[in-house]
Amino acid sequence: MFMAPDPGRLRLRLALRAVLGIGLAVAAAEACGLSLTASITGGLAALLALFTVGDPTVRGQAVTTALLPVAGFPVLALATLLHDTPGLRAAAWLAVVFCGVYARRWGPRGHALGIFAFMMFFVTQFLHAVTTQLPALFAAVGLALLAASFVRFGLWCIERRTPAPAAPAPLGGRGLDRPTTRQAFQSTAACAVALAAGHLVSDDRWYWAVGTAWWIFVNTASRGETLVRGFRRVVGTVTGIAAGLLVAVPVAGDPVPTAVLVAVCVFGIFYTAAPSYSWMMFFVTVMAGLLYGLLGVLHPGLLVLRLEETAVGAAAAVLGVALVLPVTTHAATDAWIRRAVECVHRCTAEAARRLGGDEGADPAPLAAELETLLGRVRLTLAPLVHPLSPLRARRTRARRVMELLDVCAREIKGLSAVAADPRASHDARLTAACLRVENAVHALVPPCSEARRAMDLGPAPQHHPGAEAALRHLHGLERALVDLAVPVRTPPRSPLVPAA
Repeated sequence: MFMAPDPGRLRLRLALRAVLGIGLAVAAAEACGLSLTASITGGLAALLALFTVGDPTVRGQAVTTALLPVAGFPVLALATLLHDTPGLRAAAWLAVVFCGVYARRWGPRGHALGIFAFMMFFVTQFLHAVTTQLPALFAAVGLALLAASFVRFGLWCIERRTPAPAAPAPLGGRGLDRPTTRQAFQSTAACAVALAAGHLVSDDRWYWAVGTAWWIFVNTASRGETLVRGFRRVVGTVTGIAAGLLVAVPVAGDPVPTAVLVAVCVFGIFYTAAPSYSWMMFFVTVMAGLLYGLLGVLHPGLLVLRLEETAVGAAAAVLGVALVLPVTTHAATDAWIRRAVECVHRCTAEAARRLGGDEGADPAPLAAELETLLGRVRLTLAPLVHPLSPLRARRTRARRVMELLDVCAREIKGLSAVAADPRASHDARLTAACLRVENAVHALVPPCSEARRAMDLGPAPQHHPGAEAALRHLHGLERALVDLAVPVRTPPRSPLVPAA
């Protein structure tokens, strides 16, 4: 895991920045004489501000960070006010769950605000916060967001030098077919089941089940994705509990070693979040044990209870996604594969225009978009390629699809590099090659009139040696798209038959 590729050491820098920002937030709360409960709340707020805010521009990130109190403070007040009225508290939290997930339709900003609102409700349950503590909690969260903003936008603005690629826009739809609307109902139903079942396991720590169900729905779109994410969360929790028994219990809340170990956990959360959900949950679980030690309530039985509530929440999430407006893994993967193939088409058209002499055409942004789309395809295919998946035919098909899409991405990257070379020139053979790519794309997805017009390159006067590299990439792209038609058209449960 710690040997996973880290281009530009971006994950390393983000993790180190998170340790600095969260440490500064907690130090500010302590320097102001705030309570331990307030300091922990501030640390969590800083973590969320650095972890969840993902707008594609630095300015957008700053605006979203500034809006976090607008979403979080009313929820924090409501949760403390209803702390001693379980029925109203449950109804209010489920309303926050629904609104928080529904807000994802407004992109990264809605996603971040929804998570922050949910976690402000969660932290009041975790810390048993009451209304008399509200001023200190507000102050701690405000200080934390200022500290996180100072580190993120002033002291160490990583995004200004290496802007993160924008996340792909969610799949379209209307009404209950819109993914965010469907997920709002699914997650609310799952959290309702988790809340009820969590109370049966423990009247004091039931909220862990709700938190588990909520987080499993983040970045998932199908039954298979939810099942795999739930499995990975349980695995991460089990291993984290084992580590907690060896680390958190002996430390027993001693402030200095606890602070050092929490910093290590924060680093681990940010460094492993992208490549491994299980490892991220391992560090989250260890950190939770250390915080319970600081609060003076940690014992081995509490960690076991944590595992039980996690299992309950994971089961509730699986039930919610399977029974409430379900979407099959096949439907989700097919939609994202189509998006990726359409992006291949647009990128090829843009490169062809650039090679034809259009200085305003630039395929590089589309090549970057293709990479992010392929990341989403990998996520949707994860349930099918999982080693424990019993569906061998679908696993073989999914792996073949991913291999061919990776070939497409490689050829597109090479084609974009050739198009950026001012010495490359249009060639009569490029028109024919681009049209063959277009035909291969249309064999996979319905023709798009705008894309077809984009491929109309006009007359091609002559051969040119500068186009040889472009032709090689176009031929490779054509072969990959033709081969991709076989696994894409194969019925989900049928064995994959290679093309003749």
